[in-house]
Amino acid sequence: MRHFSHVTGIAALVVAAAFGGTTAALAQGPAADQKLDGVMVVAGNSCSWTNASTSALPPNALTVDRTTVNTPGGNLACGGGITAVLNNNPAFTFDDAAGTARTDLIDITGRQSFISCRYKATNLVWDRDGTTRKYINRAFTATKTSGSFLCPGSVATPAGDASMLFH
Repeated sequence: MRHFSHVTGIAALVVAAAFGGTTAALAQGPAADQKLDGVMVVAGNSCSWTNASTSALPPNALTVDRTTVNTPGGNLACGGGITAVLNNNPAFTFDDAAGTARTDLIDITGRQSFISCRYKATNLVWDRDGTTRKYINRAFTATKTSGSFLCPGSVATPAGDASMLFH
């Protein structure tokens, strides 16, 4: 059943779409200048965005403005005919000593053709990549909150499927 593999791809995309943080050692500028780029790979297809806005400068608690992550058409564009929409403004906290960032909630809807799946993941943890501004996700599971009966009830995302870079 070929459509099922696409549904699994949609679910994995939805789960992998999360956002990360930065370190205290970063140059401090106006919050309006703080941007976030992200990349995720799902079943060999890439999804990415650039210059999403944040509400503050890390390591301060902040939120990411979902309207600056979603493209002007309202969707994240991905390979393989998949689109996704971020439904919330994720909030982040940082622990510079531990080199981690935490995200409270990611709420995303993925769509391919006529199949739509909405998933939520809570309490995500990101690990800083050395002394860079890049963070990489730890493994997590997202739960389906609505969508087609073809969508899996939950989807596990392995560590390293997404990375975020503040600049």
